[in-house]
Formats: sequence, structure tokens, C-alpha cells
Amino acid sequence: MRLSAAAASLWLLTASAALADTLKGALTQAYQNNPQLNAQRASVRATDETVPQALSGYRPRISLTANVAEQWLDSTNRSVSATTGIVTYPRSIGTVGVQNYGGTYTQTLLNGYATASRTRQAEQLVSAARETLRLTEQNVLLAAATAYMNLIRDAAILTLQRSNVEVLQEQLRQVRDRFTVGEVTRTDVAQSESRLAASRATMLTAESNYTTSRSTYRQVIGVEPGTLAPASPVDRLSPQTLAQTIAEARARHPAVTVSMFNVDAAVLQVKIAESSLYPTLNLVGSAQKGYGSTSSLTTVESFSGSVGGQLTIPVYQGGTEYATIRQAKETLGQRRMDLDTARDARHQFAVSWWGQLEAAKAQIQATTTQVNTSEIALNGVREEARVGQRTTLDVLNAQQELVNARVSLVTAQRDRVVASYTLLAAAGRLSPQVLDLQVPIYDPKVHYHQVRDTWVGVRTPDGK
Repeated sequence: MRLSAAAASLWLLTASAALADTLKGALTQAYQNNPQLNAQRASVRATDETVPQALSGYRPRISLTANVAEQWLDSTNRSVSATTGIVTYPRSIGTVGVQNYGGTYTQTLLNGYATASRTRQAEQLVSAARETLRLTEQNVLLAAATAYMNLIRDAAILTLQRSNVEVLQEQLRQVRDRFTVGEVTRTDVAQSESRLAASRATMLTAESNYTTSRSTYRQVIGVEPGTLAPASPVDRLSPQTLAQTIAEARARHPAVTVSMFNVDAAVLQVKIAESSLYPTLNLVGSAQKGYGSTSSLTTVESFSGSVGGQLTIPVYQGGTEYATIRQAKETLGQRRMDLDTARDARHQFAVSWWGQLEAAKAQIQATTTQVNTSEIALNGVREEARVGQRTTLDVLNAQQELVNARVSLVTAQRDRVVASYTLLAAAGRLSPQVLDLQVPIYDPKVHYHQVRDTWVGVRTPDGK
């Protein structure tokens, strides 16, 4: 029994795509079902609400008050008669129902542009959250592609190891028959038995790896795997030169753009902190309507109203405002260094995976040659062993070399596809739009525009 070259590429090169799951389908399911991605979408929606929170600084604040009480009064007053000059001390004792109703209207007119700065900062943080979502999408899609290819690889390796056990079982049977007729020694039998035992142990490891890959597939993609169709690299979607890959990675990768928006938000945080040094001006209006009085039994009702401006000029507040400004400036410096770090990291990542993709291409060519030559060598060793020019150990070694070569080819084919997806992610291009996934694309701008100018209401746009 022999292992054919087709068996080595059972999952990567030959399969019935019409009856199998595809990589594009798996990526689509991951995009729809992955809980990490759905959680990040919810995080973006929560961040959207910071903009109307900041815009509330432009809007008036209105409050109503009501107070109802039963008041007990016992008061003694001093009274002097204008005609006689006699001093008397009339006393009032009794209870009265007191009701007070009022309203206050406050509108900020000037606050050192703090509201404008907070609004612009909130918008920058929303943009940063969207880029974080784009980064999460890349990570989830890359994890899905990796899980898909890992399962294909481990299924192919398991098939190879099972076939190898079958071949070695047949080899052991033949050696035992030859030992019975005296053509080989007990040593040849022991070598065959040892190699079979090692092959079975390797097969059990392959089964364990396959089970692990199935569970990872279920975790990342959200469904149980079926029969997986072969997958192709996506080199055509990546930049065609290393220089272009580096340029896009440093400018477009979501990890870089997140840092860029964080820098902008930190700049505005300095402005917000500085606004505490400027005067604030508020327009305040109030109205009070009362029935009864807490100080007089004779008062039936009263009304008062006022409209005025309230100007506050900060002079010294214990130094907190100055410390806050200095703190914001240091944070700004940190965010700028984080941006440099992100760009350097993306640069290194792009160069690294460009090299790994090129190495994977060369590895496939090398291992393909290795498989072909190992097949020729195994056939030759078997023929030579039949005429007594080779030992049983030579046949076993040649068989193992062929299995190892085929495992290396399967691994190289997996690495080739995964490296192409990783390089696409390194350039910041790994997205459902670029991959042309047939799935409704989640647009975070929809929710943003639904809530940005909302003045009242506790229900979210999805009705919760």
C-alpha cells in the first residue's frame, strides 16, 4: 500500500467545493456571529453617546420644584401705637398649609469654549472607536481565516498519519511473513513494530490537534465545521511592493489611525483643561409661586420671578486647575509617542509578513520537490529491498521521509494562505469590502446620526 501525491494535498488541493464550506463563507459567518466583534460594535454605539452628552452644554437646563407642607406657627411681634406710644406684643398661633412651586432656567453663554472643545473631543473619540472596530474586524477575519486553514491542515495531517499507520501495518505483516520463511531477522520485525508504534502515537497527536482546531473553529466562526473546501491566497488584494505595503501600514492601519485620533483627543483635552481659567457667564431665570407662608399666617399667596446674568471669574482654586492642565499636556506627549510606536510596530509587522509570505511561496516549491523525490526514493528502496540490496530499516526510513515531506507540504500550503491574509491585514486592507463578502456591512455612522441630535428619550434606536 502506498501514499499517493494526491493524498498529501487531500484538503488543500482537491475537494468538492459544491458540497463543502468555503473560506469566504466562514469569514462571512465570523463577521456576523463573532461575539468579540458584536461587543465592539456595542462599544462604538456607547461611545456615540458621548457626542450628545458634550452637545448638552449648548442646551438649556430646566428644573421644576414643588413643596407641600403643613406649617405650625407661633410668633410674637412687638407693636408700638403711633398715637399713644403704647407697646404691645400681639401673638399669632395656628397652622397653615404651605405650597411652593417653582422653575429655574439656566443657559450657558460663555465658558471658555469648553463645550465646543468637549464636542470636538467626543467626535475624535467616536472616530477612534470606529477605527478600533475596524481593527477588531481585521483581527476577527484573520483569526477566522487562520482557524479555517488550521482545520484543513490538521485534517490533512490526520489523514496522512492514518494512511501511514495502514502502510506500516502492511509493512509489518510482510516482514513477519518474510521472518517466518527466514528471509529477515528478528531485528527487522522489531524495527517495523517500533516504527508502527511511533506512527500510532503520532496519529493520536494528530487527532488531538484536529479536535482542538475544530473547537477553535467553532469559537471564532460561531458554527460547527462541515466539509471544508480548499482556499486560495489573496495576494491580488495586497500591495504589490514592500515599499507600498509599508507606506499603507504606517498610514492606513487601524492601529495607527486609532493613535492619530487619540492624539487629536488629547490636544482637545488640554483646551478643555485650560477653559477652567476663563470666566463663565450664565443666563438664569426663575419663577416661584407660593400659597401660604412659612413666616406669616396672614399671607394667602405670593409670586416672584427674576431674569439675570451670572458671571463667575475664577481667581484661584487651590491650584487644581493648573495641575490638570499640566497633566493633560503630559498625556498629549504620551499619545504622540504612542503614535510613533504604533507606526514603527506596523512597519515591522509589514516587513516581517512580507518576508514570511515570500518564504512560504519558496517553501511550497521546495516541499513539492521533496515529496516528488521522496516518492521516487521510496519506490527505489522498496525494489532494492526485494532483491536484498536494502534493509528493512532503509525502507522504514524512506517511508518516514515521504510522510514528513507530505506533512511539510500541507503545512507550507496552509502557511501560504495564512501569510497572504496576514499581509493583507498588515497593510490595513483586511475588510469585508475588500474580500467582497456577501454580507450586509455594519455601518457605525447610522447609529451615530440617529443619536447625535437627540434631546430627549431613553430608548436606543433598536428599541431597547
